[in-house]
Amino acid sequence: MTTHTTHAVLGAGPAGTALAAELVRRGHPVRLVDRRGAGPREEGIERFAADVSTPEGARAAVAGAAVVHHAVNVAYHLQVEVMPKVQEAVLGAVEESGARLVVLDTLYPYGETGGAVMTERTPWRATSRKGMMRAALDERYLAAHREGRARVVLGRSADFFGPGVLNSSLGAGTFPAALTGGEVLGLGDLGLPHSYTYIGDVAAALATLGERAEGDGRVWHLPTAPARSTLEIHELIARRTGAPLKVTVAAEPRPLGPFDEVFMAEYAEMFYQHTEPQILDSGAFERAFATRPTPLERALDATLDWYRGFLAEQGQGQGQGQEQARRG
Repeated sequence: MTTHTTHAVLGAGPAGTALAAELVRRGHPVRLVDRRGAGPREEGIERFAADVSTPEGARAAVAGAAVVHHAVNVAYHLQVEVMPKVQEAVLGAVEESGARLVVLDTLYPYGETGGAVMTERTPWRATSRKGMMRAALDERYLAAHREGRARVVLGRSADFFGPGVLNSSLGAGTFPAALTGGEVLGLGDLGLPHSYTYIGDVAAALATLGERAEGDGRVWHLPTAPARSTLEIHELIARRTGAPLKVTVAAEPRPLGPFDEVFMAEYAEMFYQHTEPQILDSGAFERAFATRPTPLERALDATLDWYRGFLAEQGQGQGQGQEQARRG
């Protein structure tokens, strides 16, 4: 039986917001933390303003929480500078408080794999700045656990998609245009298999890791449907919208749609993710916690439904709706 304890969710982006809702659904009181503490009022969720890149902000954010979920993200061009500061402050805060720490992680530490399937045993061979930064952070998290300074678990996800996810390679550059007949944007070789993790599965898996301490001290791959090519996903979307997609492809890093010049300059070193297969194996998590990822078709249905509502709320037409989504 699950004990209902307070969970602090650091980061109110798509992952943090979805996680907060999932934790409330499971009966947990939630503190949802970002710099502003703003957002819609929802039963069971306390909005809390704190800068968790500072020791005092992190301590305030985690005070009284039994479990802390680190889902903080920052502007892409600031990650190498800011994410280590966030780690230092958050890790220090949970070491003081005794709370368990669940970290939402990326596939960046693996680096280029030549298309090999990524499991939790895949070597960390990143050569990019952001990949090496993420690997160094993860080593510190796991060292803190081994040394008994904190109880930590890491959950790695492939590219997000789903309700609320705008700034993703399968986000605002795809779904608004698919619904309005505009220009759908693609990166790299769309014929390669590519794993995409549904945001609902991210939230459910992180909540499970927060409830189940037997997972602590290691990296887990969060449940992800079997890899399909982006072309196949476009075809599935087209069947649901009733019209073929008009796709423009950036075969190499360049500003395109919501991916502006600043972002693409930083993303260039990560563009290998679109020029070799990206295949995530989440079988270890699925077996350990008796769960399965949401079928891709069902996840796409939910995503399209959300984007329909999003565009309707904006009261926008075809081009305007796309532009609003791009600003995200």
